[in-house]
Amino acid sequence: MKKIHLSIVFKSFFVILTLLLSSSSIAQQQNYTIDNTPGFWDKVQFGGGLGLGFGSGYTDISVMPSAIYNVNEIVSVGVGLQFGYLSSKNQYESFVYGGSLIGFVNPIPQVQLSAELEQVRVNRDFDETPLYPSYSDNFWNTALYLGAGYRTGNVTIGARYDVLFDEDKSLYGSGFMPFVRVYF
Repeated sequence: MKKIHLSIVFKSFFVILTLLLSSSSIAQQQNYTIDNTPGFWDKVQFGGGLGLGFGSGYTDISVMPSAIYNVNEIVSVGVGLQFGYLSSKNQYESFVYGGSLIGFVNPIPQVQLSAELEQVRVNRDFDETPLYPSYSDNFWNTALYLGAGYRTGNVTIGARYDVLFDEDKSLYGSGFMPFVRVYF
């Protein structure tokens, strides 16, 4: 009886020891899995616009960086900043700065539909002329652009229209604007 009991204890000890050693060797075994899902920054693209214009007494500088997040192959959303300086010697000087919210829809790879809500602050100083005294004009300008363009690779060429355009209150002379977009 003592021999049977010793045999059972020994066998139980051996089974427990074997399980412990095998589970510790399994715990030390490393499983490497490859995660092919893109991270947040893999779906972000940067781009924007840059404008320079110089002439006899005329200066126009624009910087408009932006970033978009590609939700999927069809939809992208993003934000943009805008800074502009415009000067015409002995006439006026203007600063424009602000931001925008951007949305793109690509129903097919070659067509890009866009919506952009732009809010900019405009600070203008007009110089005195023989007909008018000097004055300053500071205001917020809101624009909602709807557009369409042809897309090839990272470049889109198209046109957009400001549906909130008011000839008397808008910053720009026309609600219609052509564009070239580049995102990397």
